[in-house]
Amino acid sequence: MNDVKIIFFDVDGTLIDMEKKQISEQMLATLRALKEQNIILCIATGRSPIALPQFDGLTFDAFLTFNGSYCFNQKESIYKNPIPQNDVEQIVENAKALNRPVAIATSKQTITNGNDADLAEYFSFAHQPVIVSEDFDATIQNEEIFQLMLGARKEEYAEVMAHTTASKITAWWDRAVDIIPTSSGKGTGIKKMLEYYGFDKSQAIAFGDGNNDIEMLEAVGWGLAMDNASEDLKEIADEVIGHVAEEGIYHYCLANGLIEKQPQL
Repeated sequence: MNDVKIIFFDVDGTLIDMEKKQISEQMLATLRALKEQNIILCIATGRSPIALPQFDGLTFDAFLTFNGSYCFNQKESIYKNPIPQNDVEQIVENAKALNRPVAIATSKQTITNGNDADLAEYFSFAHQPVIVSEDFDATIQNEEIFQLMLGARKEEYAEVMAHTTASKITAWWDRAVDIIPTSSGKGTGIKKMLEYYGFDKSQAIAFGDGNNDIEMLEAVGWGLAMDNASEDLKEIADEVIGHVAEEGIYHYCLANGLIEKQPQL
Protein backbone atom coordinates (compact mmCIF):
# COMPACT_ATOMS: atom_id res chain seq x y z
CA MET A 1 0.00 0.00 0.00
CA ASN A 2 3.04 2.30 -0.09
CA ASP A 3 2.45 3.40 -3.69
CA VAL A 4 -1.26 4.25 -3.56
CA LYS A 5 -1.80 7.50 -5.47
CA ILE A 6 -5.57 7.58 -5.89
CA ILE A 7 -8.57 6.07 -4.06
CA PHE A 8 -12.07 5.70 -5.49
CA PHE A 9 -15.01 5.71 -3.08
CA ASP A 10 -18.58 4.73 -3.72
CA VAL A 11 -20.96 6.90 -1.68
CA ASP A 12 -24.15 5.19 -0.51
CA GLY A 13 -23.38 2.17 1.63
CA THR A 14 -19.62 2.88 1.52
CA LEU A 15 -18.86 6.42 2.67
CA ILE A 16 -22.38 6.90 4.00
CA ASP A 17 -24.36 4.44 6.09
CA MET A 18 -27.66 4.02 4.22
CA GLU A 19 -29.53 3.66 7.50
CA LYS A 20 -28.24 6.95 8.92
CA LYS A 21 -27.98 8.67 5.49
CA GLN A 22 -25.02 10.74 6.61
CA ILE A 23 -21.25 10.44 6.83
CA SER A 24 -19.67 9.83 10.25
CA GLU A 25 -17.15 12.14 11.88
CA GLN A 26 -14.67 9.25 11.91
CA MET A 27 -15.02 8.79 8.16
CA LEU A 28 -14.53 12.52 7.55
CA ALA A 29 -11.39 12.50 9.69
CA THR A 30 -10.09 9.49 7.77
CA LEU A 31 -10.61 11.25 4.43
CA ARG A 32 -8.80 14.35 5.69
CA ALA A 33 -5.90 12.18 6.88
CA LEU A 34 -5.67 10.51 3.46
CA LYS A 35 -5.49 13.92 1.78
CA GLU A 36 -2.62 14.83 4.10
CA GLN A 37 -0.76 11.86 2.55
CA ASN A 38 -1.21 13.52 -0.88
CA ILE A 39 -3.53 10.77 -2.07
CA ILE A 40 -6.05 11.89 -4.69
CA LEU A 41 -9.60 11.21 -3.47
CA CYS A 42 -12.26 10.48 -6.06
CA ILE A 43 -15.98 9.93 -5.54
CA ALA A 44 -17.29 7.17 -7.81
CA THR A 45 -21.07 7.15 -7.72
CA GLY A 46 -24.30 6.64 -9.59
CA ARG A 47 -25.35 10.07 -8.39
CA SER A 48 -25.48 13.12 -10.66
CA PRO A 49 -23.14 16.12 -10.19
CA ILE A 50 -25.94 18.10 -8.55
CA ALA A 51 -26.58 15.30 -6.04
CA LEU A 52 -22.99 14.88 -4.90
CA PRO A 53 -22.65 14.99 -1.11
CA GLN A 54 -21.16 18.08 0.48
CA PHE A 55 -18.88 17.34 3.42
CA ASP A 56 -17.85 20.02 5.91
CA GLY A 57 -14.16 20.84 5.73
CA LEU A 58 -13.42 18.38 2.93
CA THR A 59 -13.22 18.75 -0.84
CA PHE A 60 -12.75 15.73 -3.07
CA ASP A 61 -10.24 16.03 -5.91
CA ALA A 62 -12.22 14.28 -8.66
CA PHE A 63 -15.69 12.98 -9.39
CA LEU A 64 -16.91 9.99 -11.34
CA THR A 65 -20.67 10.49 -11.66
CA PHE A 66 -23.54 8.71 -13.41
CA ASN A 67 -21.66 5.42 -12.84
CA GLY A 68 -18.79 6.63 -15.02
CA SER A 69 -20.66 8.42 -17.79
CA TYR A 70 -19.53 11.90 -16.70
CA CYS A 71 -16.15 12.39 -15.01
CA PHE A 72 -14.50 15.63 -13.98
CA ASN A 73 -12.22 17.26 -11.43
CA GLN A 74 -11.98 20.70 -9.89
CA LYS A 75 -10.46 22.07 -13.12
CA GLU A 76 -12.17 20.45 -16.10
CA SER A 77 -14.29 17.75 -17.67
CA ILE A 78 -12.34 14.52 -18.13
CA TYR A 79 -14.83 12.17 -19.86
CA LYS A 80 -18.47 12.19 -20.90
CA ASN A 81 -20.59 9.56 -22.59
CA PRO A 82 -24.35 10.30 -22.95
CA ILE A 83 -27.05 7.72 -23.71
CA PRO A 84 -28.23 7.64 -27.37
CA GLN A 85 -31.50 9.53 -27.72
CA ASN A 86 -33.35 6.64 -29.35
CA ASP A 87 -32.58 4.43 -26.35
CA VAL A 88 -33.76 7.13 -23.94
CA GLU A 89 -37.07 7.38 -25.79
CA GLN A 90 -37.46 3.58 -25.91
CA ILE A 91 -36.81 3.14 -22.18
CA VAL A 92 -39.35 5.84 -21.35
CA GLU A 93 -41.92 3.96 -23.47
CA ASN A 94 -41.02 0.64 -21.85
CA ALA A 95 -41.38 2.14 -18.39
CA LYS A 96 -44.74 3.63 -19.31
CA ALA A 97 -45.99 0.14 -20.17
CA LEU A 98 -44.90 -0.96 -16.69
CA ASN A 99 -46.60 2.08 -15.14
CA ARG A 100 -43.21 3.30 -13.91
CA PRO A 101 -42.16 6.97 -13.91
CA VAL A 102 -38.65 7.76 -15.15
CA ALA A 103 -36.02 10.25 -14.07
CA ILE A 104 -33.62 11.65 -16.67
CA ALA A 105 -30.35 13.30 -15.71
CA THR A 106 -28.30 15.86 -17.59
CA SER A 107 -25.08 17.30 -16.21
CA LYS A 108 -27.08 20.15 -14.65
CA GLN A 109 -30.49 18.79 -13.66
CA THR A 110 -32.52 15.67 -12.91
CA ILE A 111 -36.23 15.70 -13.73
CA THR A 112 -38.99 13.11 -13.99
CA ASN A 113 -42.27 12.47 -15.78
CA GLY A 114 -43.93 11.30 -12.55
CA ASN A 115 -43.31 9.79 -9.15
CA ASP A 116 -43.82 6.59 -7.18
CA ALA A 117 -42.72 5.19 -3.82
CA ASP A 118 -39.57 3.53 -5.15
CA LEU A 119 -38.38 6.60 -7.02
CA ALA A 120 -39.09 8.86 -4.05
CA GLU A 121 -37.07 6.69 -1.67
CA TYR A 122 -34.27 6.34 -4.22
CA PHE A 123 -33.96 10.13 -4.35
CA SER A 124 -34.16 10.41 -0.57
CA PHE A 125 -30.79 8.67 -0.18
CA ALA A 126 -29.18 11.75 -1.74
CA HIS A 127 -31.58 14.10 0.06
CA GLN A 128 -32.93 15.15 -3.35
CA PRO A 129 -36.54 16.01 -4.24
CA VAL A 130 -38.34 14.31 -7.12
CA ILE A 131 -38.92 17.10 -9.65
CA VAL A 132 -41.78 16.33 -12.02
CA SER A 133 -41.29 18.61 -15.01
CA GLU A 134 -43.32 19.68 -18.03
CA ASP A 135 -39.98 20.01 -19.83
CA PHE A 136 -39.33 16.26 -19.64
CA ASP A 137 -39.92 15.49 -23.34
CA ALA A 138 -38.17 18.65 -24.54
CA THR A 139 -35.13 17.84 -22.42
CA ILE A 140 -34.82 14.43 -24.06
CA GLN A 141 -34.89 16.12 -27.47
CA ASN A 142 -32.48 18.94 -26.69
CA GLU A 143 -30.05 17.83 -23.96
CA GLU A 144 -27.44 15.13 -23.40
CA ILE A 145 -28.89 12.48 -21.07
CA PHE A 146 -26.24 10.69 -19.04
CA GLN A 147 -28.43 8.46 -16.89
CA LEU A 148 -32.02 7.28 -16.43
CA MET A 149 -33.37 6.10 -13.09
CA LEU A 150 -36.59 4.29 -12.26
CA GLY A 151 -38.03 1.92 -9.74
CA ALA A 152 -37.69 -1.67 -10.93
CA ARG A 153 -37.19 -5.17 -9.60
CA LYS A 154 -34.91 -7.75 -11.24
CA GLU A 155 -37.84 -9.51 -12.85
CA GLU A 156 -38.70 -6.26 -14.67
CA TYR A 157 -35.23 -5.63 -16.10
CA ALA A 158 -35.83 -7.34 -19.44
CA GLU A 159 -39.00 -5.34 -20.05
CA VAL A 160 -37.32 -2.08 -19.05
CA MET A 161 -34.52 -2.64 -21.58
CA ALA A 162 -36.54 -4.20 -24.42
CA HIS A 163 -35.56 -2.97 -27.92
CA THR A 164 -32.62 -0.87 -26.71
CA THR A 165 -29.27 -1.17 -28.47
CA ALA A 166 -26.63 0.78 -26.57
CA SER A 167 -27.67 0.95 -22.91
CA LYS A 168 -27.44 -1.23 -19.83
CA ILE A 169 -28.71 -1.47 -16.27
CA THR A 170 -26.43 -1.00 -13.29
CA ALA A 171 -27.98 -1.20 -9.83
CA TRP A 172 -26.88 -0.54 -6.26
CA TRP A 173 -30.35 -1.03 -4.70
CA ASP A 174 -32.83 -3.86 -5.26
CA ARG A 175 -35.80 -1.53 -5.82
CA ALA A 176 -34.41 0.78 -8.51
CA VAL A 177 -32.05 0.88 -11.46
CA ASP A 178 -29.61 3.29 -13.05
CA ILE A 179 -29.38 3.04 -16.83
CA ILE A 180 -26.20 4.14 -18.58
CA PRO A 181 -24.55 3.60 -21.99
CA THR A 182 -23.31 0.07 -22.62
CA SER A 183 -19.83 1.48 -23.10
CA SER A 184 -19.90 3.19 -19.69
CA GLY A 185 -19.61 1.94 -16.13
CA LYS A 186 -17.45 2.77 -13.15
CA GLY A 187 -14.66 0.65 -14.61
CA THR A 188 -14.61 2.74 -17.79
CA GLY A 189 -14.64 5.95 -15.76
CA ILE A 190 -11.73 4.76 -13.64
CA LYS A 191 -9.67 3.90 -16.72
CA LYS A 192 -10.25 7.43 -18.03
CA MET A 193 -9.30 8.90 -14.66
CA LEU A 194 -6.09 6.86 -14.45
CA GLU A 195 -5.12 7.90 -17.97
CA TYR A 196 -5.77 11.54 -17.12
CA TYR A 197 -3.58 11.48 -14.00
CA GLY A 198 -0.94 9.19 -15.49
CA PHE A 199 -1.33 6.45 -12.88
CA ASP A 200 -1.09 2.70 -13.31
CA LYS A 201 -3.99 0.64 -11.97
CA SER A 202 -1.59 -0.79 -9.38
CA GLN A 203 -1.49 2.69 -7.81
CA ALA A 204 -5.28 2.76 -7.35
CA ILE A 205 -7.60 1.15 -4.82
CA ALA A 206 -11.38 1.35 -4.51
CA PHE A 207 -14.04 0.84 -1.86
CA GLY A 208 -17.60 -0.20 -2.73
CA ASP A 209 -20.68 -2.12 -1.64
CA GLY A 210 -23.09 -2.54 -4.57
CA ASN A 211 -23.26 -4.51 -7.80
CA ASN A 212 -22.58 -1.30 -9.72
CA ASP A 213 -19.15 -1.36 -8.04
CA ILE A 214 -18.08 -4.67 -9.61
CA GLU A 215 -16.39 -3.03 -12.60
CA MET A 216 -14.81 -0.44 -10.30
CA LEU A 217 -13.14 -3.03 -8.09
CA GLU A 218 -11.91 -4.89 -11.15
CA ALA A 219 -10.41 -1.72 -12.68
CA VAL A 220 -8.03 -0.95 -9.80
CA GLY A 221 -5.03 -2.69 -8.32
CA TRP A 222 -6.85 -3.67 -5.11
CA GLY A 223 -10.65 -3.78 -4.85
CA LEU A 224 -12.24 -3.63 -1.42
CA ALA A 225 -15.81 -4.63 -0.59
CA MET A 226 -17.54 -3.49 2.58
CA ASP A 227 -18.85 -6.18 4.93
CA ASN A 228 -22.34 -4.86 4.11
CA ALA A 229 -21.69 -5.31 0.36
CA SER A 230 -23.70 -7.51 -1.97
CA GLU A 231 -22.61 -11.13 -2.21
CA ASP A 232 -21.80 -10.62 -5.91
CA LEU A 233 -19.35 -7.84 -5.05
CA LYS A 234 -17.75 -9.79 -2.23
CA GLU A 235 -17.10 -12.69 -4.62
CA ILE A 236 -14.96 -10.58 -6.98
CA ALA A 237 -13.32 -8.32 -4.36
CA ASP A 238 -9.64 -8.72 -3.49
CA GLU A 239 -10.60 -8.24 0.15
CA VAL A 240 -13.70 -7.79 2.29
CA ILE A 241 -13.31 -5.20 5.04
CA GLY A 242 -15.47 -3.98 7.93
CA HIS A 243 -19.06 -2.79 7.83
CA VAL A 244 -19.81 0.84 6.92
CA ALA A 245 -21.61 1.24 10.27
CA GLU A 246 -18.47 0.01 12.08
CA GLU A 247 -16.01 2.38 10.34
CA GLY A 248 -14.66 -0.32 8.05
CA ILE A 249 -12.69 2.09 5.83
CA TYR A 250 -11.02 3.80 8.77
CA HIS A 251 -9.87 0.52 10.32
CA TYR A 252 -8.58 -0.73 6.96
CA CYS A 253 -6.63 2.45 6.23
CA LEU A 254 -5.06 2.47 9.70
CA ALA A 255 -4.13 -1.22 9.61
CA ASN A 256 -2.55 -0.94 6.15
CA GLY A 257 -0.53 2.23 6.65
CA LEU A 258 -2.60 4.50 4.43
CA ILE A 259 -2.96 6.81 7.40
CA GLU A 260 -0.22 7.01 9.99
CA LYS A 261 -2.25 7.30 13.17
CA GLN A 262 -5.77 7.64 14.46
CA PRO A 263 -7.03 10.91 12.93
CA GLN A 264 -8.44 13.60 15.17
CA LEU A 265 -12.20 14.02 15.01
